[in-house]
Amino acid sequence: MWGLPRRRKSPSGFSPSSTAEEVTAGIDGSGLVAIVTGASSGIGAETCRVLALRGVHVVMGVRNLSTASQVREKIVGQVPTAKIEILELDLSSMSSVRRFVDNFDALDLPLNILVNNAGIAFVPFKLSEDGIELHFATNHLGHFLLTDLLLEKIHVTAKESGIEGRVVIVASDGYKHSYREGIRFDKINDESSYNRISAYGHSKLANILHANELSSHLKEQDSKVVVNSLHPGEVVTNIARYWGLLNGLVSLLGKFVLKGVDQGAATVCYLALHPQVAGVTGSYFVDCNTVQLKSHATDKELAKRLWDFSMSLLR
Repeated sequence: MWGLPRRRKSPSGFSPSSTAEEVTAGIDGSGLVAIVTGASSGIGAETCRVLALRGVHVVMGVRNLSTASQVREKIVGQVPTAKIEILELDLSSMSSVRRFVDNFDALDLPLNILVNNAGIAFVPFKLSEDGIELHFATNHLGHFLLTDLLLEKIHVTAKESGIEGRVVIVASDGYKHSYREGIRFDKINDESSYNRISAYGHSKLANILHANELSSHLKEQDSKVVVNSLHPGEVVTNIARYWGLLNGLVSLLGKFVLKGVDQGAATVCYLALHPQVAGVTGSYFVDCNTVQLKSHATDKELAKRLWDFSMSLLR
């Protein structure tokens, strides 16, 4: 990978070029259970591989079961002791999210780590089966519901095991390019003013506000669960597949100037496993270090309003 800064001094000791394996080196995740959404490709697949490498029992939440099976086989080929389950999950469908949680409950497993990674980007205007703009439905609302339904399990696991629970929300610096008004409560499905870049940024802003508000709720409950969001960096994945020209440029030139998935998954795995993160909650990370957010992403009233709005959409 060219163009990325190499090793540099930072609070965490890691840099943009650090890989997921490097940031979790020496960490024993045996006995832990993690759910990873969007686990059949890109950052999600690499996160599953590295967590399994560290001994974590991984549950893959995926839309494509066939592709996920291939990923699982590849991981097991590299890590014969890997414990990996595959469950179907379409974050754009609230009924699918509820089925996923029911199926996970049937496994009778604890839950230490939830990685909300799945996402879409730059999709032409479309509504989900629940009648919600697709970026917002998939990137934010599906994960909002998933987290809400699993939170008690994470809380109980943390209390009974004495091991801190962690919720990791993969956002993006694209939040800076949301619509001017921030969250479009009154125009969530307005096709006439739709912009695919702004719609993606809108959903990523929602991810960060969700992480911040959830963190506040858990602090009030004195819960042993932390919640943090992150920007994985500009990574060579298929996330731009809905925008042909951009996807073509990423495929052609990305390997020279962007992160590989091993580096893109680094901050995800760092937040999921690293002891440096113990007790840290409600923060936003880039390259395994906390960074300051723009003011609209730290607006507490906006975060609370989004929480209430999201709950109303799920009723």
